Amino acid sequence: MTTIAAGQVVAVNVVAEIRADPHGDVGRTAIDKRPVDGPVQLEPLGPVGDTIMDRQNHGGRYQAVYAYAQEDLDAWSAELGRTVAPGQFGENLTLRGIDVTGALIGERWQVGTAELVVCSPRIPCRTFQDWMDEPHWVKRFTEHGAPGAYLSVASPGQVCAGDLVSVVERPDHGVTVGDTFVIRRTDAQRLRGLLSTQPDLDPTLIAVIERDLAVRAQ
Repeated sequence: MTTIAAGQVVAVNVVAEIRADPHGDVGRTAIDKRPVDGPVQLEPLGPVGDTIMDRQNHGGRYQAVYAYAQEDLDAWSAELGRTVAPGQFGENLTLRGIDVTGALIGERWQVGTAELVVCSPRIPCRTFQDWMDEPHWVKRFTEHGAPGAYLSVASPGQVCAGDLVSVVERPDHGVTVGDTFVIRRTDAQRLRGLLSTQPDLDPTLIAVIERDLAVRAQ
């Protein structure tokens, strides 16, 4: 197994305050996440000290940790004309030096003492739009094409700001987080390769890919 040094943790973020979410399914949201000092334990259902309010649509094994690139936050800061701080997108890990959008589905990362697996892109929702308070936010975020990545926790461990992010395994199918975010632009053969070579995919992502391939076959 070859380890590739790829990046660094800028911040580890957990919920700071439960906020009202009038347009959400449960009326409250834990999207307000902010950096914490010291190590945070990552468990199979997420970081210790964090929480999720809408568990029907968020969280679970395949969305245990949400990661976003500092470089993409910087790009948004420039576009929006205001600082987008670590954690403001609701991400648990703010990372620098690793191409989150270009990460392969099923790619394994060593982050601190935890091993994480790249599972799927984040799909923006109304709660995110209300939180950002930007016009047409869901559309803009989608068109920007940098969704961040949901990760599962293959091996629990501690992570803190300054830890290295190393890629310890890359699958051969070639399908990236960005590909599954704009799935209709992704080659069908590669999508079939993803389904056949990754036995432990997020069931939600499997359903999206199978539905897309069925539409193409009509």
